[in-house]
Amino acid sequence: MRNLNTGKENTWCVGCGNFGILAAIKKSITALNEDNIPLADIVITCGIGCHGKIFDYLNLSGIYGLHGRAIATAQGIKLANPKLKVISFGGDGDSLGEGLEHTLFAAKRNIDLTLILHNNGNYGLTTGQASPLSYMGYKGLSTPMGNVETPFNPITLLIEAGATFVARGYSARIDHLSTLIQKAVQHKGFSFIEVLQPCVSYNNNYDLYNDRCSLLENTPQDDEQARHLAKATEQIYLGVFKQELKPEYCESIKLQDNPQSRTERMAQILR
Repeated sequence: MRNLNTGKENTWCVGCGNFGILAAIKKSITALNEDNIPLADIVITCGIGCHGKIFDYLNLSGIYGLHGRAIATAQGIKLANPKLKVISFGGDGDSLGEGLEHTLFAAKRNIDLTLILHNNGNYGLTTGQASPLSYMGYKGLSTPMGNVETPFNPITLLIEAGATFVARGYSARIDHLSTLIQKAVQHKGFSFIEVLQPCVSYNNNYDLYNDRCSLLENTPQDDEQARHLAKATEQIYLGVFKQELKPEYCESIKLQDNPQSRTERMAQILR
């Protein structure tokens, strides 16, 4: 397998959680390649933000998109060539702010791609403004007196939207995160991984995550239990919250394009 490094200068802040995500995705791609998924069949997309720089540091094909549009681009790639494994990287602002509608509709469609959400709880690239996932009381450039908005819970939001694989990882637990990414890419349907990723410059919560993060013992039995565990704060659970097999979007469209299927549907309408 070719070297996944690009040789480009890395400009993330020293200690940024993105380094852990980069290490995890490299490990995952290597494992997927060993599992007979060629690099030529893996494509990545990114939005705008600190997360998006990962595009410069991975020697993989893809498109560096506009702010909030990484999922829209990923869906287009998947529709054009369904055999590809499409991995989209997004920030908490990029994917759940500017790109919220694209994220929710991709989950609703259950299109077969993977979204890795870099959740650092702020707009780090533009110096720390509050994002849709900033905690109440967060003080940044846009909220100097403290954030008064209740943040989204990404896990419960994506479960409700229809994602069929939903998980949470932590950038400092590289091996566990790598395993989650491999499972997500191999899952047939829309896969979502929230990655807790400290921002050392504007939201340095390593101590909080190191103290409270613990692994789920098992995948929750149903959505209600998954939502309950995802909302826990005294313990922040990591692992797979949901994994369900449902018809995937590209396959559904292909079935609709089958002439026999169209004939049968027309016969049903005429009856």
